[in-house]
Amino acid sequence: QVQLVESGGGHVQPGGSLRLSCVASGGTLDAYDIAWFRQAPGKEREGVSCGDSSGGVTYYPDSVKGRFTLSRDKAKNAVYLEMNNLQPEDTAAYYCAADLEDGISTIQAMCVMAKTWKYDIWGQGTQVTVSS
Repeated sequence: QVQLVESGGGHVQPGGSLRLSCVASGGTLDAYDIAWFRQAPGKEREGVSCGDSSGGVTYYPDSVKGRFTLSRDKAKNAVYLEMNNLQPEDTAAYYCAADLEDGISTIQAMCVMAKTWKYDIWGQGTQVTVSS
């Protein structure tokens, strides 16, 4: 079945940028809604970017809106998360996840309810650390 592999994390100073990649193998992501969520010790899981399979609907929480951008390259069967003006509070392990379209769930809910959401598929994560 489909597997996801994240990459692109690392250590950056406040104000820096990173682009995370999520490459799928074993199947196409064309029928999947996509989410990026982050998990830091002592904090709740937070969805930071979610989009539908067509790329027509995207949701960002206030914590990252204007700084993070979700994109998809269907030809490469990959999704990306561009992160700009990173701050220490962005430090976390970042994961990409995919949910097969069900005609019920909303894109907003995938992010807002990330702490309890049961994603169909998700990767191993990539660490992002922001500090001086």
